[in-house]
Parts: sequence; C-alpha cells; structure tokens
Amino acid sequence: MGVLAEMRIQGLGVIEDALLELHPGLTVVTGETGAGKTMVVTGLHLLSGGRSEASKVRAGAGRATVEGRFEDVTAERVRRIVADAGADVDEDGSVLAVRSVGGDGRSRAHLGGRSVPVGVLADLAEHVLAVHGQNDQLRLLRPAEQRAVLDRFAGEAVAAPLADYRRVRETWLAVRAELEERSTRARELAQQADLLRHGLGEIEAVAPAPGEDADLTEQIKRLTAVEELREAATAAHTAIAGAAEGDPELPGALGLLAEAQRRLGGTEDAVLRDLCPRLAEAAVLVGDVGAELAGYLESLEADPQRLESILARQAQLKQLTRKYAADVDGVLAWAEDARKRLEGMDTSEEALAELAARRDELAAELAGHATRVSAARAAAARKLGERITEELSGLAMGQAELEVTVRSRHTDKDDPYALVVDGHCVHAAAEGVDEVELLLRAHSGAPALAVHKAASGGELSRVMLAIEVVLAHADTVQTLVFDEVDAGVGGRAAVEVGRRLAKLARSHQVLVVTHLPQVAAFADRHLVVDKGTDAGVTRSDVRVVRQQDRVAELARMLAGLAETETGRAHAEELLTAAERYKNEAARPSGAAATRRKRG
Repeated sequence: MGVLAEMRIQGLGVIEDALLELHPGLTVVTGETGAGKTMVVTGLHLLSGGRSEASKVRAGAGRATVEGRFEDVTAERVRRIVADAGADVDEDGSVLAVRSVGGDGRSRAHLGGRSVPVGVLADLAEHVLAVHGQNDQLRLLRPAEQRAVLDRFAGEAVAAPLADYRRVRETWLAVRAELEERSTRARELAQQADLLRHGLGEIEAVAPAPGEDADLTEQIKRLTAVEELREAATAAHTAIAGAAEGDPELPGALGLLAEAQRRLGGTEDAVLRDLCPRLAEAAVLVGDVGAELAGYLESLEADPQRLESILARQAQLKQLTRKYAADVDGVLAWAEDARKRLEGMDTSEEALAELAARRDELAAELAGHATRVSAARAAAARKLGERITEELSGLAMGQAELEVTVRSRHTDKDDPYALVVDGHCVHAAAEGVDEVELLLRAHSGAPALAVHKAASGGELSRVMLAIEVVLAHADTVQTLVFDEVDAGVGGRAAVEVGRRLAKLARSHQVLVVTHLPQVAAFADRHLVVDKGTDAGVTRSDVRVVRQQDRVAELARMLAGLAETETGRAHAEELLTAAERYKNEAARPSGAAATRRKRG
C-alpha cells in the first residue's frame, strides 16, 4: 500500500534541517525533553494536510518545509489520488509529498512534483498515514471512523449484507426519485390538462371548418364591393357576348370569332380552312367564360344581413387564431395535438401507482438488509469490545472496559432517506442505518462514556493502540504514528506497550515518539533527537543510533545512567529481552518483511 521511507524537516521549531530514514517496521524517536521530538509529529501532521501555524516556523528561517517520500505505492485508490492531482508515481513506485508553511501562516502543498490543494495531501493521508497522539485522536472521535473500525473488524460478516443493502438502496433511491419527479410532473400535467380541455372546449364550440377563414375573407370582399364587381363582370360579359340590344357595332368576342370562321370557311385555300377548327375551340372556351360571368352576375346581389352574419363568424374565428394558431388550419392542428396529449395524461395515475408499489417493495427489501447489517454489527461489536478490553488490560488500563454500541439512527418522515425498520423511522445512509459509538468505562462502577470523554490523552492513545493491534488483520492504513502512547505508564506496563507496538509492526509501519526505554528497546530503527547550541542559537538534529550508542541512549532514558555500568547493563538487558520477544513472535507468523512487502 505504501510506507513512509523518509521524511525531511527544515525550519520547523528547533529543527533546522533533519533527515529521518524510517524503518518499514517499528521506528522509535527519543530525545531529551525540549529537544524537539514533538516536531517530528508536527511535521507528520503538516504532511497529512493538517492545520498550519506560523508559530511553528523556526525563527529566522522564513519558511518551514516537510518532505515525505512514500515507497511501494501500489494501492489503486492511492494511485488514483496521485493521478487526479496531475502527478505520477515514479518508476520505482515512490511518490514525494511536500508541505511548506511561510512566516505569515500561508502554506503550499505539492504531490509528485505538482502543486496541489492541501486537501489532496489530507486525502492521501487518509489511505497511507494515521497519526495518534495527545491532540490527534480525530480519526477515533469521528462517528464514521468508529463505524469503520467495527466494520473492518467484522470483515465479510458485515461486508456481504452491506453490499446487498447498498445495491438495493441505490435502486430504492432511483425509484423514489422517479416517483417524486413523476408526482411533481403529474401536478404540472393536471394543470396543463385543464388548459388543454378549456382550449378544446372553445374550439369545439366554434367548430371551424378547414380553410373557413380564407373563404369568409373572400365572401366579405365580395359583399363589400358588389357594384364594382358587377360593373367589372358586366363589362367583361359584354366584351364576350356583345351588347344586350344586339348592337352590330359591339358584336363581342363570340360574334367576331363566328365572323372569322365564316370568312375562312368560305375560301378555297386549304391552309385557311384548316384554321377554322381552332377558331371553333376558342369560341367554345370564350363561351364558357361568358356563361360563368352570366351566372356570377345573377348571384351577385347586395345582402347587408348576410355580410353582417359573415363578419360575426369571422370575429369568432379570429378569437381562436389569436390564442392557438395563425389560421384556422393551425387551430385544428392544435386541437388534434391537444387530444393526443390528453390521452397520454390519462395513464399517469396508473404509472404513479405502479412506481409507489415498487418503492414500497424495495423499502421492505432494504429494511431486511438493514436489519441483517445491524445484527452482524451487533455481534461483531461484542467481540470487538472484548478484544480491545483484553488489550487494554496489558496497557496499564486493567480496570478499563471498552464497549462498542450499535443503535439505529432515528429520524422523521420528512427525512429524504427515511426508512421504516421494525416499526421505527430510521435514516438509511450509504453505510446502513446504524450509529456506532465506542464507550469507555474507566474502572469498575464508572459510567460508560464516549471514549474521548472517559480517557485522558495518553489513555486515548493507548485505546487507539489497542484498536490498531486488534485490527492488524484488517485492511487499514499502512503507516501508524503514535505520540505519547506511553503517557502515564511505566515498569511492566511499559514493556507491554512495547510488545504490542512490535506486534503491530509485523504487519504495519509504526513510528513512535516515546520517553520510555522499555518501548524504545523494541525498535527496528532508533532515532534520537539531539539539541545543541551554536552561536547562541538552539537547534536540533536527528540521528540514527545503533549498538553501543543505542545502549547509551536507553541507559540515559532509564534515569540518566548512561555513564554507569548499572545503567548500561539494564539497557543491554532490555534490548536482549526485546530482541528475544521479536524473534520468537516472528517464527510462527512468517517473515515480517514478506508481509510488509505485501502491504
């Protein structure tokens, strides 16, 4: 998944420039009080996208910078974060994260050589790095994280029914959304239907005929211009048929055609006689026009009442064309379309009823899956509480008891995700209907309180250590950081803390800031923060200690006995016991390096 191979800190607190090379197993950081051990954790916070503070910038440095190089970045979700940032994982599978803070408090973040929002580093840290300390129990305090702790412990027992729950929930939400949309649409359609029916009623009351408006317009023109039309038609008829009195001087077109036929037919010339049939055809055509003009003149009468009636009808048609279309044919087309739309609206109630039935069916199925998820969580919660309590007994919290509670998250019917389960209205979230909370009973007879209220800072860190040990088999972040995990413990309990950290380091990368030699003795790599003064300026450095130097550091931690045989002998005894434990623990479970590489 990826481990933090090294971290460089520049200009942060008392640290001017330090390079920390971390072990894939257990790395401990020790040093005298005030040497700057906490700056290591502060640097990790910055690298995790935590809040930046100008007060942490070293005086005169102008800027504090923390660089972290993660190796073996193989997890798809981590690579996706890097890719989405426009960066690339190096060919060797590593990626560099950088966070810098200026003297004005402004910070910048980089990932894989690309400038990114600070939130990107926070997203990355969610998958590769978890910091637990006096002031950093945020993961444990978030309700979602407490539920995730339980689900990781439960494994497939919760994962399988939860997958079924999510699948049905997705369909249930889709049907609910469609029903809501259709219901809203139905109201709109009802309003539209009323408008359509009103329009059809108006049209059907007038009952226009196709092209009627154009016919009325022609009739109105004719009735309002009778004399002009009569004069034109009479003149045209006279030109064709001749004067009514038979005036030989006005024979008309028919008479002239007849005269032309007579003259051509009386000749001996074949060409001229051949024109006679064509003149006969023209006479027939002209005669037809004359007859039509005669009929037109007979029908052309001034009729004021008819004109008034036609004008009234035209006014009715104009009322329709003003509202529904440009002409009567368009009005009739609108009416036909309205009838079809109304037919489609008539089936909406049945469709809504079908959707409502499908919604209720899915809700019942979803409630069943939610019940199974809750039951699986409740069973796992009992076991998880017992396991964590067992771990706490060896961490100087022998009287403490941790209880994992699972209860439904009740809501009201107005909640868009409301679901009825066993007669109760609950909130159907993507992770189920349950609220999970870790409760701690500090000692026998004490009330069970939220873990962050019942435990001190050091105890809270030990609770987190116990949880991580119990969840070592589960898929979680690879690098775990503990600060002050040994606060308030000593002697045998301190050895137990060291053993559990060493056990956890067989499957995770663990970094611990400690002041206890019993814990430091279990380290795979031991880093010491040294404080010195140069020209009146205090600065700290970080160095790796091995063999005799490590013995001297442990002796110093025991009680400042580095220069005595007793102190060195005690330190050597601690190291020997720690190495023996690690060797014995590694035999039955396989090589630690193999598991780390697989992680």
